[in-house]
Amino acid sequence: MLRFHFTPEDLTRLRVASGPHPLWEIAASLHRFQTRDGRWAHALWYRTARSTLHRTGLDRTVMPLLLPLFPRASYFPDFLTPTEGVDGLDAGLESILATPRHRVTDEVTRLCGTVGGPAWAHRVAEGETRGELVHALRAYHRAVIAPHEEDIHERLYAERARHTRTLLRAGTEAVLAGLSPAIRWRHPVLEIPGYPRRRDVHLDGRGLLLIPSYFCWNAPVALADPGLPPVLLYPVQHIPTTVPRTAAASLNGLLGPTRAAVLRAAATGATTTEAARHAGVTPATASHHTTLLRDAGLITSHRYANTVVHTLTPLGAALLRRNECGEERLRRPRLSDPVESGGAPLP
Repeated sequence: MLRFHFTPEDLTRLRVASGPHPLWEIAASLHRFQTRDGRWAHALWYRTARSTLHRTGLDRTVMPLLLPLFPRASYFPDFLTPTEGVDGLDAGLESILATPRHRVTDEVTRLCGTVGGPAWAHRVAEGETRGELVHALRAYHRAVIAPHEEDIHERLYAERARHTRTLLRAGTEAVLAGLSPAIRWRHPVLEIPGYPRRRDVHLDGRGLLLIPSYFCWNAPVALADPGLPPVLLYPVQHIPTTVPRTAAASLNGLLGPTRAAVLRAAATGATTTEAARHAGVTPATASHHTTLLRDAGLITSHRYANTVVHTLTPLGAALLRRNECGEERLRRPRLSDPVESGGAPLP
């Protein structure tokens, strides 16, 4: 069992990553190649990723180099998933290159002693081999993660919207209580009962960074070194939506007043009832509009227990942003517009 011990100050310092952490997603996606668990949720990605790796020849790098360093086991090196990765792939890879050699050596030694490792693993502490590793991670991300970034961002945006709604309605402890079926909140301790090792992490005012993950499956993951900034990677729920998206749906006519109101409601995450209230219509009417918006690829819907939450897709966000920018331009006075006081044009 893994347990995070919160102080009152830690509850005020709970954070959620603003987007996907590329290196954690690389790690979790590599784990998908090492087990059939959760294969149904990533079936399309798995097929295309395998095909891409084989076609590009990257499988000859992934198999001997990446999989041994990212085993789906009780331990893999912390330096491979640095906190700096929240700022993007480049920042994360730069952090890997900048990790002190003694730390890399210590963590690789622990990998070899805990779950086993290849004979060459200790060379990762050397600059040349670490450079090769970073090159391989970048190539892997470009080949099998980047093509799916729209889906990944969409799913993680929905997760952040869910937390925002929970925070505003019920507070921080409710966010902790609703993270995942594999996580249990018992004030003041966050517990992960199925964790492979028994550990207690005392946050002591450092707070906790929650990192929702698209590729993580079932079991949350934390850094092994308690001295590092505390993070918890946990899986988002992969539940099929009630109505599948169709790529051929037309966008024409979607911005009528009612549908536009439903789209705006989804910008912060909304249930069907909340969208109906926002648009001034019945829930049945709102449900009709959410179906059309979803089929057009403008919103996505995910079920949590007995509630369906609608959030914007990147396309929906771009359309709404473009529409609101247009409205702002219409509201903004032009140089030729008369002033309110006397009707004379501005000089």
